[in-house]
Amino acid sequence: MLLRILDRFEEILISLLMAAAVTLIFVAVVHRFSLGAAADLVGYGRSHDIAWLQSGARSLFKAINSIKLTWAQEVCIYLFVWMAKFGAAYGVRTGIHVGVDVLINRLSDSNRSKFILFGLMAGALFTAVVATLGAHFVWENGAHYAFLSLTGAEFGDVPEGPTTPDLEWPTWIVYSAIPLGSSLMCFRFLQVAWNFVRTGELPHHDHGHVDGLEDETLPVDIDVYGMNDNLHPHDLKHDVLGEPSASRAAHARKTGSGGDAQ
Repeated sequence: MLLRILDRFEEILISLLMAAAVTLIFVAVVHRFSLGAAADLVGYGRSHDIAWLQSGARSLFKAINSIKLTWAQEVCIYLFVWMAKFGAAYGVRTGIHVGVDVLINRLSDSNRSKFILFGLMAGALFTAVVATLGAHFVWENGAHYAFLSLTGAEFGDVPEGPTTPDLEWPTWIVYSAIPLGSSLMCFRFLQVAWNFVRTGELPHHDHGHVDGLEDETLPVDIDVYGMNDNLHPHDLKHDVLGEPSASRAAHARKTGSGGDAQ
């Protein structure tokens, strides 16, 4: 039950991050294009001495320019960082990561299992180290100060930590994606390793399958050239079932016409 909730939370979080990033990029591009179009209209009205167009375009330019989206690029970077960290954990769970297993599959079953377990545990160890170092960095980069501020304790010499350039958010919030995403990825490595020990199976992702769509059974191919009727085309180069080959038919016609001539 808890694993199912964690899986759904992981998928929803990644979907929300992706949707927010795409929406923000679209709005920023439209804003930039609209600002340029309004400036072009101002120049066109000035060059052709169209007062009403120049006045209206100038008002439109001021209105669009009043909407400041200089922070959009910074937010998109943070969204993609969080999406990448949690997406990597999702990839471990679903087996979507690209791997080279040509040599592994040539080994015997026992040796193959040992190498697979070694790789999974190595991945768990690496992500655990990254999560530990990331947590220490986040704690020293402002999370400790935020915790003391929240609990009302004395700050002492604990630094407040830097902030982001445009939004001036505490950077420890952004960097929290490293310990959180790496910890989840470490858990997924251990989960896959445990399932492999119990069942001997690894998660496999079919790149030709789309989630939410049922796989349709393709109809059996029918050789239309092999159907002896007048509704389907006949192959002129190869034999057709129940009929002589094209070369033999041509030879028969040639021989018959020659006999008639004689």
